[in-house]
Amino acid sequence: MAELIFYTNPMSRGRIVRWMLEEVGQPYHAEIVDFGAPMKSPPYSDINPMGKVPALRHGETVVTETPAICAYLADAFPEAGLAPAPQSAERGRYYRWMFFGAGPLEAAITNRACGFQASEQQGRLLGYGSFVTVMDTLEKAVSASDYLVGDTFSAADVYVGSQIAWGLRHGTMEKRPAFVRYWDRLKDRPAAIRATRIDDDLLAETKKA
Repeated sequence: MAELIFYTNPMSRGRIVRWMLEEVGQPYHAEIVDFGAPMKSPPYSDINPMGKVPALRHGETVVTETPAICAYLADAFPEAGLAPAPQSAERGRYYRWMFFGAGPLEAAITNRACGFQASEQQGRLLGYGSFVTVMDTLEKAVSASDYLVGDTFSAADVYVGSQIAWGLRHGTMEKRPAFVRYWDRLKDRPAAIRATRIDDDLLAETKKA
């Protein structure tokens, strides 16, 4: 079996991929990449020229971008049951919310955290329209069923759920009851707990160094 090599930093979106890897349950090797020069220069820049983590190498395949890595892992290891079958009627719903998280949700939260407030006219140019529209849409999605794809936990919940957890913790999104209830359904998953513990321990070691 091809080796999984995971490039990350405990202060990055790599924490989302760590959770996904723990859900998949396959052995992997983590390479911690420091911010600054190590992330922007060889050998890591040969993996990701953007100079960002996370990244994943699976044999000869290299995948970057957090949602792409999550989707790739779900398909590479279907026995983990983290994505609907390609021919399933639920596949479209899965794609919808995975890409909603990667597009409108990520952009809306990041822009707001950076202090960018779009005017009504600017909102027509933005893929997400407005922050309020994104939050209202997300609230409906997490209220419709236990998980984003009906009653089955999937990689979409790992990705979108991680963004909701971050937003609630750091105040970058409203603490709506529906968001809190949704995260409460995810936070005690054994894989999520393991992943958080691993990265928190790495972060503590980094601060001691």
